[in-house]
Amino acid sequence: MNEMNCIVSGASSGIGRDIVQYLLNREHNVLALARRGVLLGQIPMKKGLATLAVDLSEEESREKLKPILEDWEKVDLIINNAGQLINKSFIETQADEFKQQYTANVITAVNLIQAADPYLKEGSHIVNISSMGGFQGSSKYPGLSAYSSAKGALSILSECLAEEYKERGISVNALALGAVQTEMLEKAFPGYQAPLSSEQMAKYIADFAITSASFISGKVLPVSLANP
Repeated sequence: MNEMNCIVSGASSGIGRDIVQYLLNREHNVLALARRGVLLGQIPMKKGLATLAVDLSEEESREKLKPILEDWEKVDLIINNAGQLINKSFIETQADEFKQQYTANVITAVNLIQAADPYLKEGSHIVNISSMGGFQGSSKYPGLSAYSSAKGALSILSECLAEEYKERGISVNALALGAVQTEMLEKAFPGYQAPLSSEQMAKYIADFAITSASFISGKVLPVSLANP
C-alpha cells in the first residue's frame, strides 16, 4: 500500500488516538491534532508522526496548520474525529451550550477541511465522524439534543461537501457511530458498557478511510451494534 498523508483531529485520546496508532503502524504519515497538547505529547513517537496542539474551533487554527501541509504538499486523508458531548436535558441546556456543541462537532471540521483544501487532490478522502444520535430514524435519548443535532448537522454537511468536491475527484463520507467504550461515553453514561472497544472502532474507521474513497461518496453510514 502506498504511503498516505493523513490528518486526524481529536487525536489526544480515545478513538482518535487509536486511529493515529493504527495508521502509523501501517507506515502512513500522520498529523495528529488536538487541543490537549500534554496528551498529544504522550503518543509514542514513530516515523511519520507529527503532532500539533491546536483549537480547531478557532479560525486562526488554519494558519497553524500551513507549515506542515506545505511540507507535505498533498493530503490524502482527513478524519474529522474531534468532538464533544454533553448529557443535559433540553430545557436546562443554555443557548451558549448549544453553540458550544455545534462549534466542537461541526465548526472544527469546517476549519480543518478549509485549511487542507489547497492540498486535497484527486483520490483524497474526507471522513467525518458522526453519531447514531445524528442519524435520521435512529433511537434518540433524553439529554442529547444538543450533541445529536450537532452530529446531524455534520452528517448533512458531509453530503453537501461530497457534491462540492465531486468534480475534483475527492470523496466525502460520514460514519455514524454507535456506542464505543471511550472516556467521552463514560462521562455521558456512567456505568454503561459499550459492545465495542475504542481500538476496534479505530481499526474499522481507518480501514474504511484508506480503502473506500474509490467506491463511496456522499454517504452517511451507520456503524453500530448498540446505541447510545
